[in-house]
Amino acid sequence: MLTVDQHAAIRHAFYHQGKSIRAIARELQLARQTVRKALQDPAPPTYTPTRRRAAPKLDAFRERIAALVEERNHQPRKQRYTSRRIYQLLVQEGYTGSESRVRGYLGELKRTQLRPKRFLPLAFDPGQDAQVDWGEAQVVLNGTRVTVHLFTMRLCYAHRTFAMAFPTERQEAFFSGHVHAFAFFAGVPHRLSYDNLTTAIKPVFTGRTRTERQAFTAFRSYYLFESHFCNRNAGHEKGQIEHGVGYVRRNALVPVPQVADYQALNDQLLAWCHTEDARQVHGQPQTIGTMWAEEQPLLRPLPPQPYPCCITTQAILTPYCQVVFETNRYSVPADQAVRQLVIRAFPFHVDILDRDQILARHPRSYLREQDIVDPLHYLPLLLERPGAFDHAKPLRRWRETWPPVYRQILAHLREHWPDGRGIREFVRILQLHQDYPAAQIEQAVSRALTLGCAHADGVRLCLHAIVQPETSPPLLDLQERPHLAAIGSQPLDLRVYDALFEGEV
Repeated sequence: MLTVDQHAAIRHAFYHQGKSIRAIARELQLARQTVRKALQDPAPPTYTPTRRRAAPKLDAFRERIAALVEERNHQPRKQRYTSRRIYQLLVQEGYTGSESRVRGYLGELKRTQLRPKRFLPLAFDPGQDAQVDWGEAQVVLNGTRVTVHLFTMRLCYAHRTFAMAFPTERQEAFFSGHVHAFAFFAGVPHRLSYDNLTTAIKPVFTGRTRTERQAFTAFRSYYLFESHFCNRNAGHEKGQIEHGVGYVRRNALVPVPQVADYQALNDQLLAWCHTEDARQVHGQPQTIGTMWAEEQPLLRPLPPQPYPCCITTQAILTPYCQVVFETNRYSVPADQAVRQLVIRAFPFHVDILDRDQILARHPRSYLREQDIVDPLHYLPLLLERPGAFDHAKPLRRWRETWPPVYRQILAHLREHWPDGRGIREFVRILQLHQDYPAAQIEQAVSRALTLGCAHADGVRLCLHAIVQPETSPPLLDLQERPHLAAIGSQPLDLRVYDALFEGEV
């Protein structure tokens, strides 16, 4: 068989150098018929095997391998024969060849038996459809590498994509992702397509029937969109978002971002989503932003208030002024606590309420058996029980971050009032953190120590002077009114006062 170089040399010698077929055959030591074939066909020859390569060890097991492959097609998706398992079964039955030869033959069977995947190109009307999916990504959050869950929604017409990171894929995060996406799109698509998410529907085992969860039905009714759930293992039915999750991960989160918290990460993602408006998707007539401006008026309008994306549950106050949610303990202000409380757990924070009044808000923890406390909640108790100050657990972590002036004024108050009043005075100073920034309180404590008024009222007075400093009124310019210049400096005539007092004026 001719090589590519020989084929090129024959055609070059005949067409460029004008040599005859006889001369070319003699120089290259080829048959003249071979030279003629090379001149007739401009493409170089390709090798096509005419018979199967001999495999004496494998030939006796070809039918058995075909039977195992057929059996594998009917096994559960996660419990099917692997190439290695098929090789092990063949070895037990007497096969002495290599595993790589079995793998190669299985690949040949797969290429000959599988039908190529075929899809229809789709077109969407503006305002009608969007697709939703979850993905995962790695980020460095406050110095620790963690896996975050990416909620992603894409408008099918404009290809505008929204992405937001959450610590979980729970239902409250699922709903919150929708609410923020609708705000980003300035409207609600008429229909949303999903995988078979358990946060939206009950588990699917067979068939096409889907039963929505009541919470998702209520959410969908609030925003008036229709839902569509794909067939099982049919991700191509929402191919835009399947590609979109990977696109967000590769373009918005590479290199791996290093952020302080989820708020900073989601601010970064939102800024990236806005920059995508200037991009033009391949095959689309205009940029994403231009097509979205055309699509946005056709979206459903947003309701007046966003949907409350939270879990609501009842809670009983513990003797330690805490409520328990998902094994974690969250503190409540000691002077406002009642026995029956309500917890609203959002994706990133937890609210504790007495009826409709929010008593406390904490960052939500997804760990277990954690104490999430605000030391300010326990200060009213310390006013009643100053003897517990040194051992109060809620204050121990806070004390590690106190500036040195706090320790100075605490030592001064304890020395001046050793009977417990000094601790109470210091607790009253700490209570100022409920209304003022820590930096201003530190400055006020330092000034109170300098002025010799190191107590709660003195610190409060210095704090007031810092927050609202007194300013001298501007001097009046009396050059054009010289007759008024003497007012305020003229001698006093007390007879006028006496006359007024006696009623003569």
